[in-house]
Amino acid sequence: MAQSNNSIKKILTVAFALCIVCSVIVSTAAVALRPLQQINQELDRKSNILSVANLYEEGMDVEERYQEAITPRVVDLRTGEYSEQHDPATYNAFEAASDPASGRTLSGDQDIAGLSRQEHFSTVYLVGNPDDPEQIILPIRGQGLWGLMRGYISLEGDGNTFVGITYYEHSETPGLGAEVNNPRWQAQWDGKQVFADAESLDPAISLVKGGASGETEVDALSGATLTSRGVTNMLQFWLSPEGFGEYLARFRSEVSAEEVQDTTVELESEGA
Repeated sequence: MAQSNNSIKKILTVAFALCIVCSVIVSTAAVALRPLQQINQELDRKSNILSVANLYEEGMDVEERYQEAITPRVVDLRTGEYSEQHDPATYNAFEAASDPASGRTLSGDQDIAGLSRQEHFSTVYLVGNPDDPEQIILPIRGQGLWGLMRGYISLEGDGNTFVGITYYEHSETPGLGAEVNNPRWQAQWDGKQVFADAESLDPAISLVKGGASGETEVDALSGATLTSRGVTNMLQFWLSPEGFGEYLARFRSEVSAEEVQDTTVELESEGA
């Protein structure tokens, strides 16, 4: 005798069959779309790199502009030297940090950015001539109020002067901490200095309440004290010798040497 359409057995059979069909469809779509997702993620990464360097324009060919303007290089954070050990096109510093063979555990005093672990190598992005770059783009990350924030900063070729900052991943509160991606707030960074003087190894850049006045100060985010503190901490970590400090020192020393040479030439000319 045929089962009633309202029987428990028939309802469960239909529901089970429907679940199987839907699972197959979703799984197939996920596998089929994965290459496209990866392409879009890579395109978004390159767009953010161009954006922080003020090289992005709406409607531009991102891939073409990236290839023209940007040279990625892998840096050994421990020495500040470039490394050929990893391919910058495929190296993932975020994954490397969790591997005991390619990263290190940070102690409480070291870990002001709340990372727990840090990679030995990281990828930097050079704008213009890689031997004498116009800008140096560095990846940064650290804890905000609600979770990990990941982004980029761009410095001029002197290794000290900010060009821009952007975050491509965060979970901060809309209208408060999420203002890290407000163009008006980001515009404040242009021309700010990482270090207070040429000899200092400790970055002085920080977010301050009540109106920034110095070259190493940026206005804190209104109503977002913990996010502002997180931004300050991650910058002071990544721009110190614990992060890219050793790498940036090479550019800062080159600038200092050029200034001394220019001064010497000028004095000799006046003496003549």
